[in-house]
Amino acid sequence: MKRILYFYTFVAAIGGLLFGFDTAVISGTIPFITDYFNLSDVLLGWAVSSALIGCIFGALFVGKPADLIGRKRMLILIATLYLVSAVGTGLTENLTLFVIARFIGGLAVGGASVLSPMYISEIAPAKIRGRLVATAQLAIVIGILSAFFSNYLLADTGPLNWRYMFLAEAVPALAFLVFLFFVANSPRWLVKMGRIKEARRVISTVNPEDDVERILAEIRDSIDQEAFTHSIVLFKRPYLKLVLIGIAVGMFNQFTGINVIMYYAPSIFKSAGFSDNSALMQTVSIGAINFIFTVIAMSVIDKLGRKFLLLMGALGMGLFLALFSIFYLIEAFSGYYLLFFLLGFIAFFASSQGVVIWVILSEMFPNNIRARASSIGSFSHWFFNALTSFLFPVAASRFGIGAVFVFYTLATLGSFFFFKKYLIETKERTLEELEKVMLG
Repeated sequence: MKRILYFYTFVAAIGGLLFGFDTAVISGTIPFITDYFNLSDVLLGWAVSSALIGCIFGALFVGKPADLIGRKRMLILIATLYLVSAVGTGLTENLTLFVIARFIGGLAVGGASVLSPMYISEIAPAKIRGRLVATAQLAIVIGILSAFFSNYLLADTGPLNWRYMFLAEAVPALAFLVFLFFVANSPRWLVKMGRIKEARRVISTVNPEDDVERILAEIRDSIDQEAFTHSIVLFKRPYLKLVLIGIAVGMFNQFTGINVIMYYAPSIFKSAGFSDNSALMQTVSIGAINFIFTVIAMSVIDKLGRKFLLLMGALGMGLFLALFSIFYLIEAFSGYYLLFFLLGFIAFFASSQGVVIWVILSEMFPNNIRARASSIGSFSHWFFNALTSFLFPVAASRFGIGAVFVFYTLATLGSFFFFKKYLIETKERTLEELEKVMLG
C-alpha cells in the first residue's frame, strides 16, 4: 500500500516541480526578452515580477476554493493554468500578452505552493510526514535545476531560443494534469465534507499500519464547523498568533534574497565579468548544489527537526551573504570567490528554509483553518518575492548589488532570533496533536 502513498506524493509533487521550473525559467531568458521587447530596468522588473503578482493572488485565494471543492479539483485547475501559461508565454508576440501569460503561470505557482505540500501533509503518516512533504520542495529544486539546464542547452538555438525555454514547461504540465485524475481526495477534506466512508477508504489505503478509526476520530474531533465556515476567525484568538507567525515565515524566507539569486543570477554573474554562456553555466551549478543539499535535508528533517535546521541555516546563510556582500563592495571579482559564496549560501538555504518553509506552513495550522491560513503564509512568501524581485534591478542600479546583499545579510541573521523565539518543533506529531500544542 505504501506504493499508493508514494504515487500520490509523487503526483502532488509535480506541482512543485512546475513551481520551480516556472519561477526559474525567466532567469535564462532575461537578456533575450530584454532585447526582443526593448525593456528598461523598470519594465524588466515588471516582466519578471508579473508572474509573482499572479503568485500572490493564487496563494491568497486558493484556500477557500480548496475547502469548498477539494484539494484534488483545485490541483487539476492549477495544472491547466500551468499548461496555458507555458504555451501562451512561448508563443506571445507582445509584452502585454507575455505579462498576462506569466500572470496566469503565477496563479498556478501560488496555488501549487499551498496545495501540493498541504495535500501531501494531509495524506501522510506522522512519522514520515516531514520527508514526504519535503518531496514537494525536492521537486521544486528539480524544477529549478531543469529550468537552468534547459535554458543552457537552448541558449544557442537562435533568435527563438527564449520561446523554446518557456514552451519546455508544457511537457511536465500536461503530465501533471493527466496524473491528477488517478489520485484520491485528501481524507481530512473528505471528513470536513461528511464523506466519512471515502475518508476511511483513503486512510486505510495510504496508512494501513495505523488505527484507521482512531485517526478518523481525531480528525473529526479537531474540526470546528463554525471556524470552517467563517473566515474572519483567522484574525481572532486563538488563531491570530499562528497566522502572524506564518506571515513572518514567508517574509523572512524572501529576505534571504534566494529568489533574486534564482531570477537574476546570470545578470549578477555578468556584472562580475562572466561571459553570457559562463553566467548561464554558473546557474546550473547553483541548481545542482540546491538539489544535493535538499536531498540531504530531506534525509534528516524527521530526525533533527524543523526548528534546528532553520536556526543552523540562518547562521550559515548569514555568513555567506556577508562574505558575498563584502567582496562585491570591494569589487574583488577575480577568481570564483563570488560563485563560491553563493554556492555556500544555496547549500545552507536548501538544507534549511528551502525544505522547511513549506513543511512548516502545511503543519502548523489546525485542520479547520489549514487551507486558508496556509494560503496567507504562502501569500506572504509571494508578496515579498514579488516586491524584492521588482525592486532588485532598480535598487541594484542605484545602490549597487553589494549594498542590496547587505540588507539580505541583516534580515537573514535577524530571522535566527525570530525562529528561536516563536517556532515550536513539529516532528513526529500528528496534525491533530500539533493542533493541541499550537492552540494550548
